[in-house]
Amino acid sequence: MAGRNLVNFDRVSKAYGERPLLDDVSLGVGEAERIAVVGRNGAGKSTLLALIAGLVTPDSGRVTVNSGVHVGAVSQAEGFDPQMTVAEYVVPGQDVHQWASDPAIREVLDGLLGGFDEDLLARRLGTMSGGERRRVQLARDLIADLDLLLLDEPTNHLDVEVVAWLADHLVSRPRLSVLIVTHDRWFLDALCDRTWEVVDGGVEEYDGGYSAFVLSKAERSRQAAASESRRQNLLRKELAWLRRGAPARTSKPKFRIDAANELIKGEPAPRDDVQLLAFANARLGKTVYEFYDVTVAVGDRTLVDHLTWDVGPGQRVGILGSNGTGKTSLIRTMLGEIPPAAGSVTTGVTVRPAYLSQHLEELNPSWRVLEAVERVATRVDLGKDRELTASQLCERLGFGSDGQWTPVGDLSGGERRRLQLTRLLMSGPNVLVLDEPTNDFDVETLTALEDLLDGFAGTLIVISHDRYFLERVCDDFYGLMGDDRLFHLTGGVEEYLERFRKRPQAKQSAAPVSVAPKTDAKQARQDRRALEKEMSRIERAIAKLDEAERDLHRQMASAATDHAKLTDLNRALQESERRKADLEDDWMRLAAELGG
Repeated sequence: MAGRNLVNFDRVSKAYGERPLLDDVSLGVGEAERIAVVGRNGAGKSTLLALIAGLVTPDSGRVTVNSGVHVGAVSQAEGFDPQMTVAEYVVPGQDVHQWASDPAIREVLDGLLGGFDEDLLARRLGTMSGGERRRVQLARDLIADLDLLLLDEPTNHLDVEVVAWLADHLVSRPRLSVLIVTHDRWFLDALCDRTWEVVDGGVEEYDGGYSAFVLSKAERSRQAAASESRRQNLLRKELAWLRRGAPARTSKPKFRIDAANELIKGEPAPRDDVQLLAFANARLGKTVYEFYDVTVAVGDRTLVDHLTWDVGPGQRVGILGSNGTGKTSLIRTMLGEIPPAAGSVTTGVTVRPAYLSQHLEELNPSWRVLEAVERVATRVDLGKDRELTASQLCERLGFGSDGQWTPVGDLSGGERRRLQLTRLLMSGPNVLVLDEPTNDFDVETLTALEDLLDGFAGTLIVISHDRYFLERVCDDFYGLMGDDRLFHLTGGVEEYLERFRKRPQAKQSAAPVSVAPKTDAKQARQDRRALEKEMSRIERAIAKLDEAERDLHRQMASAATDHAKLTDLNRALQESERRKADLEDDWMRLAAELGG
């Protein structure tokens, strides 16, 4: 049971312009509570956390943080001095020798930063990628002596294994209260004991994590005889998956099993695999992609070596691996975007792929959302007699009747990504390749996307750090461990995590004991210096781009009423972000090579 309240909301209201986000909200955060905050993008989730952190003030009502309560926050809006070193930021006011021997601090550094590394601790924050800074932010607040930790999308840019470590670490600290905004539903289920849904200006409270929330919400809708039949069906469908899924997915159910079984009685399985396979064979034939003795390399570094692998019709493949192990390069080799260093890749003659990359497609900023989709097609057949118009598909993926008439130039980064995915689905592919598709999606949109993919009669290949999404839409799993091999993971994500945990011990035990010639050692030192020099060059380039982006943001704020200038500035910002993403990929590749 929770003790005293740490934070209290007393009839709090907050609006931006004429749009109310929170209206007369009263609630409290107690000791030792771990609360999930869910809701659609723009509903007010981040505003709720910002009010507690004191970053914004309510329009009316009162937010009270009790005396002596220490609050930390990891937000999407980073605030740091780019000249600070990692050590200065993580443990301010102390020399490294004062805290380096603390086992609690070393545990956090091991879990988030890969261990105690003096070179890493000496790096300046301005030279780090977004993913690296997110880990440093988390490390700072996990090391601090806090009573309440506010986490706004903490798992963005984190690998599956780091997300699993973070969940275990927070569970191991029962006295710490945590308030979490994230679209990572596995993380919410692994950690939370209460759920708040921010909807229509209010906050609805539920017991338990995400699974319990799905059950309770579906039950409330049923009892109220709500008219949103499609929405109810989606909830029941997801609940059926949660209850009927693999044991690893449901080993610790946090909801009433009898009630769940009663609610989904007669509900069919999320996917009719037999029917889908029949459709897939008809659309694709027997051959999709065949790898024969393929080597995938970037520069002088081999990512995958001597790979023989078949991807067949109707397969639903999830690919796991840490950043820099070669997931995206493997996919691009499959699609023919980069040639294999050795071996051959055969593509079926009927294959019609669509690829959602991490880079946003350039579109005419004056187009409306619906126009951008209808330029691809006006109707699409998704298989199993499911035909949708462009407008219907837009609505399913979060563009309501008003949003469909929004100019493309006015869309946020997350909305542009949703538009990109909508256009891909509208093209009617029979092979769908998704690289980190869940970035910037809210939970409701993710549920709708999963429902669409359930009926996709083709081959699906997904790269994602979102464990819940992977397990929800994929049936076969493969992993890259950074040792040139692609593993078939019959045990799914759990097997990948187990292999990852054992990797250092396995690498150590297998290492041969030998004395290298002095000439080899000298060459190795020279190679290392060359790698470090190139990484420093990339870091300087990233820092310059960061500064340029800050300047672009300042210019965009000043040009808020100048649509033409704003469009040009936004295009420049997107180009800068693409260049930085490429540089960050290069840096990760070099770092992996340096560490190997």
